[in-house]
Amino acid sequence: MIRPEALATLSRWRESGFAVALGLFGLWLAGRGGWVFGPLGLALAAAGTAFLILALRRARFRQNSIGPGLVELDESQITYFGPTGGGAVSLRELVELRLLARGGRRFWRLKQADGQALLVPVDASGAERLFDAFSALPGMDSHALVAALAPIGGAASGGLPASATDTLGPVIWHRPARRALT
Repeated sequence: MIRPEALATLSRWRESGFAVALGLFGLWLAGRGGWVFGPLGLALAAAGTAFLILALRRARFRQNSIGPGLVELDESQITYFGPTGGGAVSLRELVELRLLARGGRRFWRLKQADGQALLVPVDASGAERLFDAFSALPGMDSHALVAALAPIGGAASGGLPASATDTLGPVIWHRPARRALT
């Protein structure tokens, strides 16, 4: 009954719709007045607003799942199963996060403390789970994370300019240096 494109769009923005509904219900409840409904409604409206900010960032982070491979996130370990390779990275061992453009595609470059790096396509199936994993990293700015995925130059090929075939983007996040105990 519903076209697949419309269903995909509705699915992408469902969290935002829920947050707006929660905020509106909170405002309606606050309008009822009284010592109970007023503060409860304002608290629900504030929670809906906070959830809306997070939901909008998640929706902007989510890409079409048309890329190769599958991403799994299990107990702070990111695993990528690709058609020609793959690997796993522990979030505890992660020291650097970058966005890499290679051959007209974009990849997350996850570098471990031992120097190994894992490339994960931003449009792989399950890559939307990475937002929560990356947001949990110490000192991560989720706004900078979403801004890194913004289309560059407005090109149609995943936001990449035509001249950028192999470019290593700026560091989005790096683990703060640990101080030595003396």
